[in-house]
Amino acid sequence: MLCLCLYVPAFGESQAEFEYFESKGLPSELKSIFRLSLLIPSQEFSTYRQWKQKIVKAGDKDLDGQLDFEEFVHYLQDHEKKLRLVFKSLDKKNDGCIDAQEIMQSLRDLGVKISEQQAEKILKSMDKNGTMTIDWNEWRDYHLLHPVENIPEIILYWKHSTIFDVGENLTVPDEFTVEERQTGMWWRHLVAGGGAGAVSRTCTAPLDRLKVLMQVHASRTNNMCIVGGFTQMIKEGGPRSLWRGNGINVLKIAPESAIKFMAYEQIKRFIGTDQEVLRIHERLVAGSLAGAIAQSSIYPMEVLKTRMALRKTGQYQGMLDCAKNILAKEGMGAFYKGYIPNMLGIIPYAGIDLAVYETLKNSWLQRYAVNSADPGVFVLLACGTISSTCGQLASYPLALVRTRMQAQASIEGAPEVTMTGLFKHILKTEGAFGLYRGLAPNFMKVIPAVSISYVVYENLKMTLGVQSR
Repeated sequence: MLCLCLYVPAFGESQAEFEYFESKGLPSELKSIFRLSLLIPSQEFSTYRQWKQKIVKAGDKDLDGQLDFEEFVHYLQDHEKKLRLVFKSLDKKNDGCIDAQEIMQSLRDLGVKISEQQAEKILKSMDKNGTMTIDWNEWRDYHLLHPVENIPEIILYWKHSTIFDVGENLTVPDEFTVEERQTGMWWRHLVAGGGAGAVSRTCTAPLDRLKVLMQVHASRTNNMCIVGGFTQMIKEGGPRSLWRGNGINVLKIAPESAIKFMAYEQIKRFIGTDQEVLRIHERLVAGSLAGAIAQSSIYPMEVLKTRMALRKTGQYQGMLDCAKNILAKEGMGAFYKGYIPNMLGIIPYAGIDLAVYETLKNSWLQRYAVNSADPGVFVLLACGTISSTCGQLASYPLALVRTRMQAQASIEGAPEVTMTGLFKHILKTEGAFGLYRGLAPNFMKVIPAVSISYVVYENLKMTLGVQSR
């Protein structure tokens, strides 16, 4: 027999009865209980109304806008499971209690720094017995009737590299909550992210190919503009030529994402942490190493993508023919041309992208995350766009040198040069501006790429049965 009683203390002002939960389909023993009433002061009505709306939104299973008795009980049971996971993630000493230091450490792991006084203020709001620690009962009683607002919620709503694809898979992998790992939702997120990346790259492929052409062929004597570049591509190979190199660019998403995720998880274990979330500097180290491992594994596909984008009509019959030609004429070493600048570019790209995204995220959380950590579509898109743009800007000279080294054999009579030699040559002949050839189409594709990948990701999530944001 389950009997649910809900008491709300009402002090001060005159009391009034505002809302109730209808009890539908109750056992015969509980027929006399037809509603649960809340008596609250009139000045607290707005707070109560917000609370009631959040509870109904979280627990209303039949979407009738009302919360009946069974739905309310189901909500409490489901919410308690989530609270238990959060409590365990915060209880780093595994002593069954949370103190101020553990609260500070958990927030510091997310890049949010608070003082000890602020942590103690948080504790006092939940501490019933004055011990300045919170046990499970105090934690549960305080949070049970509040939709979850905690570290896993931040992880859930603020995914970055899984959602946004701008053509460069050099970002630090996202974290997944304990619940996502236990329920197997993590692989659905990765599949949705891979599908979103494929659609996004295909839609922005003409701009990506134009960027590659400008990186390799543009110079002071051959000043290639955006309109002229598109006109030249269409004139040489027709509209279909705008998508040259896109096939291999899409194919490499799956192996690169899978290798990077597995490498990231192994590096986390090697670091020896059992935390749900790594510290910022640990994420940067683990993410950069995982990116280097993934890039090393699929780097020949990067070279093929560049050569296919630069090919002329009829030069190759396809990706396999291109690979055979490179192997026969240049040897296996050609598949790793530009490898060093590519590896060096991971650190500035991943580091600045992560730092900017975390800074924007924390700024928003501190100012606006009153009732939920969900930033909404536009804030998430803005943060992703700004951080990706900053990361690309920092690593662009290395990306340009990498592309030119990959394309060396595709330019007749081009001398074999090293990374440092190519840097000196560009600075000498074109100046510092020469290191940013193709930057305009590269930036032009960021906003559409981020927007498209987000929309596709959200739709694929629903198709795969992942809980909607």
